[in-house]
Amino acid sequence: MMRIPPFLEKGQTVAVISPAGRIRTDCLERAVETMRRWGLDCRIGKYVMKQHGPCAGNDEARLQDLQEALDDPNVKAIIGTRGGYGSARIIDRADFSRFLQNPKWIVGFSDITVFHSHLQNLGVASLHACMPQTYPCIGSPHYEASVESLRKALFGEPLSYRFESRPINRAGEATAPIAGGNLSILYSLRGSASDLQPDGKILFLEDLDEFDYHIDRMLLNLKRSGWFERISGLIVGAFTTVRKGANPWQGDVWDMIREYTEPYAYPVCYGFPAGHVPYNHALYMGVNACLKVSDTPGTDSSLRFLI
Repeated sequence: MMRIPPFLEKGQTVAVISPAGRIRTDCLERAVETMRRWGLDCRIGKYVMKQHGPCAGNDEARLQDLQEALDDPNVKAIIGTRGGYGSARIIDRADFSRFLQNPKWIVGFSDITVFHSHLQNLGVASLHACMPQTYPCIGSPHYEASVESLRKALFGEPLSYRFESRPINRAGEATAPIAGGNLSILYSLRGSASDLQPDGKILFLEDLDEFDYHIDRMLLNLKRSGWFERISGLIVGAFTTVRKGANPWQGDVWDMIREYTEPYAYPVCYGFPAGHVPYNHALYMGVNACLKVSDTPGTDSSLRFLI
């Protein structure tokens, strides 16, 4: 049984930390301003602005910020400042025992997929959503919608989406928990204690800045591991800035995914508004959702969380 952390209330505290890359100062300031406008108090990690190679401080520093946020009962949500790299380097050293006594929302996407996958195995829901690194882009209607979806998700307001249907979709309906995130991260977690168990779930996938044949390699791994035959549905988010190899792949990412999922009957939707794009709408990970997919242009597909 997946445990759902309590939703936030005005006046509560959230921890803003960098378990992966370092956030820019202007992004952090805008994030604090936004969350204070929501009535939340922000506790900023000591090392969010540090630099150690591609990470925000060394492993010990980032782990310290994470552990303090996990253990503090006054912190009601932990918000990763950005993706990049580094979460997997500290996840095995984090002690989740106090967190499991009083679960709280862990929020982010991209490299934060490490936490989403790990928490699935611990039986706690989490929140795949935009992070402070993108907050300075607020003003764009797409970014505004993304940040608003995060606010609604944190405060437990009804969360549902209607989105464009495409002829490549496989029509159908599924009701199941959503799991997944960044394909490259999920692939890197295979065989570890954070490896996602996709059985019966609606799988969500997205990625950024990968070569076409790298994406195919990762999808093939999921197929050979039985993922695509064990899920109840598939949501394909944004695959942003796909690079062509020296001998470009014939077709695109959607064609790859269609090939690997063709033998199955569950619904598949392409181009869901989430991932490394301005319209990165919040998704509860581990929470039951009703997915209705149409393959008829001009009609809407929909996703509604049952929470």
